Amino acid sequence: KMVDPTLAEMGKNLNEAMKMLEDNQRKVEEENEKKYVRKDIPGPLQGRCWYLPLFLVWFLFSPPRYASGQDMVSILQLVQNLMHGEEEEETSQAYRLQNVGEQGHMALLGHSLAAYISVLDRERLRKLTTRILSDTTLWLCRLFRYENGSAYYHEDDREGLLKICRLVIHTRYEDYTVEGFNVLYTKQPVIYISSAARTGLGQALCNQLGLPLSCMCRVPCNTMFGSQHQMDVALLDRLIKDDVESGKLPLLLVANAGTPGAGHTDKLGRLKELCEQYNMWLHVEGVNLATLALGYVSSSVLAATKCDSMTLTLGSWLGLPAVPAVTLYRHEDPSLSLAAGLTSSQPVEKLRALPLWLSLQYLGHDGIVERIKHASQLSQRLLENLKNLDFIKTSVEDELSSPVVVFKFFQEYSNRDQTSHAAQASTIQHPIISNERHIYDTFNQWLGEQLAQLVPASGVDVVELEDEGTCVRFSPLMTSAVLGTEIQDVDQLVDCLKMKIPVLTSTLQLREEFEQEVRRTVGLLYIEDLSWPGLGVVRYSHHSDGKNDDKQEKELEKINTELLKKLNELESDLTFSLGPEFGGQKNCVYIGMVTEDLDVSELVETIAATGREIEENSRLLENMTEVVRKGIQEAQLQLQKANEERLLEEGLLRQIPVVGSVLNWFSPFQASPKGRTFNLTAGSLESTESTYVSKAQGTGTTPPPTPTSSLAKQRLPGQKIFKRSLRSSDGLSETSSVSHCDDLEKLDQRPPALLPGQEQGPLETEKTEERKEAAQVTKAEAEDVPRDKSPHDCTKAEEQESQR
Repeated sequence: KMVDPTLAEMGKNLNEAMKMLEDNQRKVEEENEKKYVRKDIPGPLQGRCWYLPLFLVWFLFSPPRYASGQDMVSILQLVQNLMHGEEEEETSQAYRLQNVGEQGHMALLGHSLAAYISVLDRERLRKLTTRILSDTTLWLCRLFRYENGSAYYHEDDREGLLKICRLVIHTRYEDYTVEGFNVLYTKQPVIYISSAARTGLGQALCNQLGLPLSCMCRVPCNTMFGSQHQMDVALLDRLIKDDVESGKLPLLLVANAGTPGAGHTDKLGRLKELCEQYNMWLHVEGVNLATLALGYVSSSVLAATKCDSMTLTLGSWLGLPAVPAVTLYRHEDPSLSLAAGLTSSQPVEKLRALPLWLSLQYLGHDGIVERIKHASQLSQRLLENLKNLDFIKTSVEDELSSPVVVFKFFQEYSNRDQTSHAAQASTIQHPIISNERHIYDTFNQWLGEQLAQLVPASGVDVVELEDEGTCVRFSPLMTSAVLGTEIQDVDQLVDCLKMKIPVLTSTLQLREEFEQEVRRTVGLLYIEDLSWPGLGVVRYSHHSDGKNDDKQEKELEKINTELLKKLNELESDLTFSLGPEFGGQKNCVYIGMVTEDLDVSELVETIAATGREIEENSRLLENMTEVVRKGIQEAQLQLQKANEERLLEEGLLRQIPVVGSVLNWFSPFQASPKGRTFNLTAGSLESTESTYVSKAQGTGTTPPPTPTSSLAKQRLPGQKIFKRSLRSSDGLSETSSVSHCDDLEKLDQRPPALLPGQEQGPLETEKTEERKEAAQVTKAEAEDVPRDKSPHDCTKAEEQESQR
């Protein structure tokens, strides 16, 4: 039974709030009724109030009901609307906290309890915070095999390293507290960091410590021996010696137990010996530190337990929201730790560990180990499946226990040196030219985006590595607890990868053929865009006719836009687009990924024919416009000339209004009507005299046929355009032979054409019968069916032959 009523009410309210925020079954009508016009001003102050003066008067004399505040349900409803947003109604389900679970509720409850505990009296608060801090530190040190360590809890995962740097500065510079930066000026400190570390870490440390960037030394990784992501220990030794000889002070070394990109671990044992030799501090961070909680730990990661400090990010490893990161360290002087900010005399700051304290107790030792073990099993499951896939290269340091899997698509060409690749079969290290490297980066970028979209629960992402280029990374320790990744998600990821590999290989193989076909085709221009993941980029370019560049550019844009529209109207499996929104070429047609049965020549021929059709139609329209304009001018001249001739024929008296009417009454003037018609096909004016004579309008000249891009290729039923036939040539020839015999039989069975009143004679009848028999024999021979001939049939055939 809960003794403290406030604590009980807090837990009840938290449960109700989480249920309300996680409820996905609300009706659309209720959500529409509670929508807000302006999110930045909640409540009755939204929008423009034309009645605001009357409202203020009423408020002064009679305070409204909401002046006393709103209830919890309304406030939580407002928070939910602000969390998901009205513009994300379709995709809001993916951002809900459906995978937080009860352990996440415990972490969130810790923040509420911390605020509640902070109002206790000072002595009780001190005892409580000391107990919470000591318990959490002891659990973490035992769980991650870090003996006799202290803990610093911080929100930013870089803050722990920053405090460690200040601790080392206070330790190595005895007068730093009194003289400040003057002691640093006389002997400049140096912080060594791996080139494979996360981006911006060194600059952030220098900015927070107030040190120049010259105090930060980036150590290159191995380039000839060992992993491409491990720090070069021999080169680090030379760098430290050079700094010591130049009067600098080697201060601290930041190593990785799981690099941010590929998840590789530095040689921590050798680095620790080097740091002891030069009296340096060794700090380790990385995702592989989570495996220290498992029963079996690789020797490379186990060496991290001997380092001076390490940073753990338990929130992502265990799927705990809003829990702090922890930096474990060993130091004997508590005063220096207090000066560096690693410890605090304020009890309220010690309450940062409360959410983690609650979560660790809820999960227990077995629950924590099980989550980390599950993530490692997911990595091993994916790695085992990737070994059986062709065209997939992996970059894994320790295949037995690596929690990070990095892979990429790569297809070897026959013209490459196969010997160099045989020595590097298990890695993705390979010398390639820059253009080819760029193409593979583009293809792997597309592959990673497709896998992340098809299997969102896998948590795969795209990573840029210095030597390998663009790769796909699977790091379940950072994502599986939050996304709820299971074994079936990994299997689905492998299935999707198997479907995408044939598309990538066929597209890569057909790119060169497509480029050659386009360059050989008149009117098409091949555009080389290495950042486009697809077959290629093509542009239809018309012939120059002396127009200025602006007009040509507009015509080119119009033709290629219409060409793209026509291609998308075709029934094909290809995707045609204008390219990427940013960085793409203008007035081009971008062709996406293709399959191996693509007929490249037919595709290029269709693009060229469609472009010519659009250009000729546009020119025909322009020519017709010019012809119509000239025809109108000519018609005006002929009408003016006809009026003058009519005036001469009728005479001047007939043009006078009254006299002309009397004269026409007594002596009517008979004149044949003379009209003109404009023939759009011929582009000329023609007389209408024939129309009045025949009482019917003539059709004129037959217009020229409209150019078309239809290809006269025979397709099988269900076969789409741009696809090669999957049937064999023998089957096609047999089918065509049989169909040819059928057509021949139908043709020979038709009677000969007779004149009107003429009857078919005996000779014609006999010839018709001979045609039928010949057609039957031809069909039987084509179908390869044996036919038995009787002596009567043979005698009849010989008689017919003699008669012929």
